Amino acid sequence: MSEFKDHFSGASDRYAAFRPDYPPALFAWLAGLCAEHDAAWDCATGSGQAAAGLAPHFRAVLASDASAEQIAHARGPQNVSFRVASAEASGLTDASVDLVSVAQAAHWFELPRFYTEAHRVLKRGGVIALWGYGRLCLPDGMDALFLRFYQETVGPYWPAERALIDDGYRSLDFPFAEIAAPEFFIEVEWSLPRLMDYVSTWSAVKRHGADTGNDPLPQLAAALAPLWGEPASARRLRWPLFLRVGRA
Repeated sequence: MSEFKDHFSGASDRYAAFRPDYPPALFAWLAGLCAEHDAAWDCATGSGQAAAGLAPHFRAVLASDASAEQIAHARGPQNVSFRVASAEASGLTDASVDLVSVAQAAHWFELPRFYTEAHRVLKRGGVIALWGYGRLCLPDGMDALFLRFYQETVGPYWPAERALIDDGYRSLDFPFAEIAAPEFFIEVEWSLPRLMDYVSTWSAVKRHGADTGNDPLPQLAAALAPLWGEPASARRLRWPLFLRVGRA
């Protein structure tokens, strides 16, 4: 088994509370690609955001993560079952799922072994979807400050796999009959403190703090505050999603 690169267990509670949810239209579109709706496997589910989005569309959602700590903080509707399992060895039966979904996690996998596992558990003609989101762009002149924080302040602390996110998974090998996806966006209305809560879940922020002994977030918040206005006021923020979708 490949070594599990765990960048998130140490902040599982914050990850569950502060990561954004995916748009319902994404899950409706993915379900519409499936001939049957018996079961979906949400691989590397984290705290279960994608599993909850899939739940209205499938009789059962099987949500797994290699991190026991993440699973301990995961929550979902009654038809979502959680288990600790790696992406490369799910424990699911052959040809048992209609959809394999991976949200913001495929860049951590040993992809050839994961793809073998996905082919094994998917029904004939089943669908696989890998997706993620990169750096959101802030409005009203704040983005240059945010980009400098992303690239320079915490940039050296991103794991190498982060480059695949910045590339939108375009360079990933994807041995499936590919399906063109429409555009989807995550949209939120957040205050400045809520944005800082989200940024606190970045693995690079945690590694920066561990290495330097300093929390970089207060300085970022102070730099953004004059342009944000009242910190408690909500701003509309938007991330474009990128997707690789295919059929077994």
